[in-house]
Amino acid sequence: MKFDSKLLHAGYDPLEDPNLSISPPIHRTTAYQFKNTEHAANLFGLKEFGNIYSRLGNPTVAILENRLAALEGGAAALCLSSGTSAVMYSIINICKQGDNIVTSTQLYGGTYTMFSNILPDFGITAKKIDLTDLDLLESSIDSKTKAIFCETITNPGLVVADLESLSEIAHSKGIPLIVDATFTTPAIQKSFDFGADIVVHSLTKWMSGNGSVIAGAVVEKGGFEWGNGNFFLYDEPDTSYGGMRWGHDLGDLSQIAYTLRMRTVPLRNLGANMAPDTAWQVLQGMETLGLRMERHSQNALATAEYLSENKLVDWVRFPGLKEDSNYKLSEKYLQGTGGTMVVFGIKGGREAGQKFIDNLLMFKHVANVGDSRSLAIHPATTTHSQLDEDALREAGVSPELVRLSIGIEDIDDIKEDLEQALNKSK
Repeated sequence: MKFDSKLLHAGYDPLEDPNLSISPPIHRTTAYQFKNTEHAANLFGLKEFGNIYSRLGNPTVAILENRLAALEGGAAALCLSSGTSAVMYSIINICKQGDNIVTSTQLYGGTYTMFSNILPDFGITAKKIDLTDLDLLESSIDSKTKAIFCETITNPGLVVADLESLSEIAHSKGIPLIVDATFTTPAIQKSFDFGADIVVHSLTKWMSGNGSVIAGAVVEKGGFEWGNGNFFLYDEPDTSYGGMRWGHDLGDLSQIAYTLRMRTVPLRNLGANMAPDTAWQVLQGMETLGLRMERHSQNALATAEYLSENKLVDWVRFPGLKEDSNYKLSEKYLQGTGGTMVVFGIKGGREAGQKFIDNLLMFKHVANVGDSRSLAIHPATTTHSQLDEDALREAGVSPELVRLSIGIEDIDDIKEDLEQALNKSK
């Protein structure tokens, strides 16, 4: 099946449901009956797959996981309670105390804080550099580096990642490229096609699309050699799981060793699992992802073009504009769409930006992106307010920057709302 068909059908066959339900059922249960003691032992020993306890896995959640893997072209997926949990688990699943990752200075504010203030308390450090400087990237990787982590499009700077170059460097060092693909979704970019090994999503955003759930996922491409000697957690016996050597003892399942370990160690013992009702809601939203992303992208380009011609706007950043410094990367990695986000600098700086936000009518002023509705926020005083001035500058957040998540409303209404709010910002 092609992509839009997979959105509706992948991961679930009504003929395999006892009740022949055309829509995936919601399985609201905590635990599952074992057939006998041998069946239970086989499930816990990974000798066969099945349901044990809904913190580890749930049939409704499994449908979403299978659909996500199919959409990305990956081997396995694991759904979690939030995008933030997905980022956290993607790192602690390969890093222990003393290890590090190399990442960008430009990151979503929550990820930046996690990498700067939380992971270091566990002995894991993040080297934040300019990932467009490939020589600097290569020299920043040492024997304790376990991954390169990036966003497909940085939030909110809108820098498009050169995934092929990043993955080439990562693989030359025997480490994976982990990509937060929230801003692109597989409708715009299939990150595995460009060398990524692990893809992280906040399903809260475009994937569900309606601003009604908090959800995350980690998808594994499959086939990365986790037992290559670079990963202590995969080479040494895991005493928390019967002495399993995740990089060596899984046989045919070795291609999804990363996902299996994440499910049976971090998820099983830390518990950031997804609820079945949440999975069902995400599945409903995902059915229209292809249509929505097409409209989001069309509206974003039209919005960027409009703002570029407005005299009250100092500058506009949108990868789909031909004059944008990321235009060539957008053509290569974003199917020429430019994405769905627009950021701009308003004349008059921070004060004008606040007036603009306060006078919007249809745009919603919320700390979110990826809703079907158009959203706006001033990052320096909200989503990135925990950063000091130097960190804000490194993150690509200037005082006058306004971030717009462009929705699927009529483009004339979008322009009209921007026009009236800009006129009141003077």
